[in-house]
Amino acid sequence: MYMIKIDEVSEAAEGLLTSQNKSTFVAWWNDLLSGWGMSGNAIVYMRSLLLFVLAVILSGILWWLTRKILIGILHQLADKSKTKWDDYLVSTRFFSAVAHLVPFLFLDMMIEIVFYDFPNLSRLLLRLTDIVIIIISLYAVLRFLNALRNILMEKPRLKDKPIESYVQLVKIVIICLVIILIISIAFQVNPIVILTSMGAMTAILVLVFKDTILGFVGSIQLAANDMIRIGDWVTMEKYGADGDVVEINLATVKIQNFDKTITTIPTYSFISDSFKNWRGMLDSDGRRIMRAINIKIQSVKYCSPELLSKIGEIELIRSYVDEKEKEIEEFNQSHKINKSVLLNGRNQTNIGIFRFYIKKYLESRSEINQDMTLMVRQLEPTEKGVPIQLYAFTKTQEWDKYEAVLADVFDHLLAAVKYFELEIFEAPAGSDMRNLVEKSNA
Repeated sequence: MYMIKIDEVSEAAEGLLTSQNKSTFVAWWNDLLSGWGMSGNAIVYMRSLLLFVLAVILSGILWWLTRKILIGILHQLADKSKTKWDDYLVSTRFFSAVAHLVPFLFLDMMIEIVFYDFPNLSRLLLRLTDIVIIIISLYAVLRFLNALRNILMEKPRLKDKPIESYVQLVKIVIICLVIILIISIAFQVNPIVILTSMGAMTAILVLVFKDTILGFVGSIQLAANDMIRIGDWVTMEKYGADGDVVEINLATVKIQNFDKTITTIPTYSFISDSFKNWRGMLDSDGRRIMRAINIKIQSVKYCSPELLSKIGEIELIRSYVDEKEKEIEEFNQSHKINKSVLLNGRNQTNIGIFRFYIKKYLESRSEINQDMTLMVRQLEPTEKGVPIQLYAFTKTQEWDKYEAVLADVFDHLLAAVKYFELEIFEAPAGSDMRNLVEKSNA
């Protein structure tokens, strides 16, 4: 019995908009208005007016029921469910966009009945409602894509991918298709004809969407070559950017600098220009130290017995100084070197011992990674002295801890220089010039 009723309702719903049903419905209204004493055109205009008002009221009721009841129920179900995708649909207001479709779908169904005797007006209003339905559907699809983007960006394996770029590209394609569809409906033109006629506008479209096209190409290349990810530390001197990548979209890449400012760079610039990505350092076992101490050339000298004796008391290099001195003495004696002139033969220098001391000191520090390159080298002398460069790696990559280790190392070395009777180069200051003038006057 109940199945028969459901079937009857289904058949009635399917045949609701057939010509026969429309005629029957209109005839019923004509008979009703005739019973009220109306005739001729008065029946047509009054029937159209009453049906129009009724359609608007019913559409408003449907809209209210959908938003207040159905959407409310869906939101409550989303709050209670354990899945997250429905929460994202709620946050992007996807269901609210869908709710606007209901009254317009009802109006679209009622227009031919309301304006039964006005076919031209009916066709015009049908086009308008169809366009409105398409636009509302577009908003719903765009909000769904926003929810999909948020869901994908929450995935750990996709967090560093340019999901925003791909979503924006899909949005652009959908919007272009919708525009073509709207033009087709508004002017009753085949969409294929519109697409073929747009061939002549290709140059203009390329010019208008140049940045978008370049950005899309750039984002594809960045993703394909894994050149940049969200969260990477990137330095791009041309744009004054030095910080973490926070967003990659179709046209731009946003970098939050360490001073909390935001630098926005065109995506394609990461293909056309050079930049530094510090990901390799962060993924490695250490962070590089490459800094030099400039030694005043005048302080470099051969070690006297007194200086060797003093340096020999330093625990880290005691055995080295003693063994090296014995080796040099044996060499000079075996080659019968005349040591009355210090320049003859082999001798230890204070800068050479200092270089060895720095290396032993770095090897004694637990914060320095001993499994990576560790080197102390002398660079080419300049007008600022002889650079002694430290090349090593800390175990930590964290900026603050790295700077602390670096400061500790150089605090010690700058204080240790004087024990080797070396001096650090410093450009003359104003006080130095005044002292020189005072000494000359004295």
